[in-house]
Amino acid sequence: MEATFLMNNLWIVVCTILVLLMQGGFILLEAGSTRMKNAGHIAGKTVFTVGIVSVVFWAVGYGLIYGEGNAIIGMSNFFYGDATTMGEGLAGSVDFLFQLAFAAIAMTIAFGGFAERAKLVAYVIFAILFSVLIYPVIAHWIWGGGWLAEHGKQDFAGSTVVHLTGAMAALAATIILKPRIGKYNKDGSSNEIAGHNQVFTALGVLILWVGWFGFNAGSTFGVADAFFGFVALNTQLAAGAGAIGAMLMVWAVTGKADVPTTLNGALAGLVAITASCAFVEPWAAVVIGLVGGAFVFFSMRFFDKRRIDDPIFALSVHGTVGVWGTLSNGLFATPELATVGRPGLFYGGGFEQLGVQILGVVSCGVYAFIVSFIILKVMDKTMGGIRVTEEEEIMGLDISEHGGYGYPENLTPPQSKSGA
Repeated sequence: MEATFLMNNLWIVVCTILVLLMQGGFILLEAGSTRMKNAGHIAGKTVFTVGIVSVVFWAVGYGLIYGEGNAIIGMSNFFYGDATTMGEGLAGSVDFLFQLAFAAIAMTIAFGGFAERAKLVAYVIFAILFSVLIYPVIAHWIWGGGWLAEHGKQDFAGSTVVHLTGAMAALAATIILKPRIGKYNKDGSSNEIAGHNQVFTALGVLILWVGWFGFNAGSTFGVADAFFGFVALNTQLAAGAGAIGAMLMVWAVTGKADVPTTLNGALAGLVAITASCAFVEPWAAVVIGLVGGAFVFFSMRFFDKRRIDDPIFALSVHGTVGVWGTLSNGLFATPELATVGRPGLFYGGGFEQLGVQILGVVSCGVYAFIVSFIILKVMDKTMGGIRVTEEEEIMGLDISEHGGYGYPENLTPPQSKSGA
């Protein structure tokens, strides 16, 4: 028993490290997908806001999710300090760290909607409020014994809790901040604002892909039966299928195998399988990933045509595909693997589980969007705007918000030598 306890806790600490490493993937993905003049800002604000989330989650976030309370919110375990090191399941501190890493990912996804135009102070304030009023509420509903858990909502590792929640906050930010300068023309047509480094973007996707094994397989919370291997298998198959699905779709429609779309397809496969990785068979994981990859291509075009400027494609990768991933449980969950809720439609479960999944998507998505929109709108009205000035946006957030460039040798004008 002691050996099993120790191995389970060691496994979750390793998975926590993998999930935290995903922040490095997001740094490279977001920096590579945007312009050079904002690269240092993107890297710095990601690390800084992870620090904010960590402290807020310790103070109140964990307690709001897992504390004793009611069907809506937890009301205990604030300023978490459980020093227990032996027992059953996980040590309190190990579980806390793992859950904290998930909260930080949701926050980073939300900030995709802020990219290249938001003031640093907006990141700081929203990080605090998101970590108190938005993420913990939804996480409690589904993972903390809240009202959706009572209905049997299936979301093994967070297609809804983490990805859809972050995406709905990103949508609210994108609407309030409005498009970047030069993104759209007066006739409604769109201009491509290319990212500065596809290699960074690809490396970021690969780091996220690897980190996702901590995300999904770690959510088994143990190693005794090696079920984490099955979860990892489904994760890998869906990611590969997502990349294939997106590449084939963009190639068929445009005649070019667009690299950024293919990369987003891999992420789409990962997001899609996150809710169902422990509930479906491998063949279904391939289908879920393929559909996610196709969906992300059409979703990206959908938002662009509606003049919603989403530089990191967070709305499509994490939002649209997060919805699909959540609903896929209601279709493909098997009787043997559905330890939560009921089997899916294709396994004789009827429409009951699909209905629960739809209820979860709608309630969580609407809540995250409305609360995020209200918070950001109030901030916008009381802070003289949450968007930088036109001049600051043109010069780039590296210099306007931080006083230095992420690529100083490339962007700083050369200084003439004295006496030259």
